Amino acid sequence: MAGKAGGGARIRSARTGAARARLALATAAGEEQAVAIARSLVEERLAACVNMIPNIRSIYRWRGAVEDDREWLLLIKTTVAQYKKMERRILAMHSYETPEVIALSIAGGSAAYLRWLCETAAPIKRTRRSPARG
Repeated sequence: MAGKAGGGARIRSARTGAARARLALATAAGEEQAVAIARSLVEERLAACVNMIPNIRSIYRWRGAVEDDREWLLLIKTTVAQYKKMERRILAMHSYETPEVIALSIAGGSAAYLRWLCETAAPIKRTRRSPARG
């Protein structure tokens, strides 16, 4: 049938990428902190991309009181392999005593995007250099 060639391979590729990919959510106290965390995660290859949504309103209970604050929401595209390092980096940089850092499984998505995400949020592979011969 026309148009069917390779369809199964694309679906398997998307499923494989989705299994390795994660969407993490974190909040930040303000723009400066959000940008610093996002830039650090991407520069250190702990995330492929971070979207920052400004001025969300969070209502939550903290130490027996109901709080009402403005925050920035970070949508972090990372991988299963990088999640723990990513989480540690956020916790090290964050001003909150107990920052929000959670991860969601990705059920599916564009195979090309998921491949890019997994390749981009991966440590750079170091190759062993052979000694120079003279």
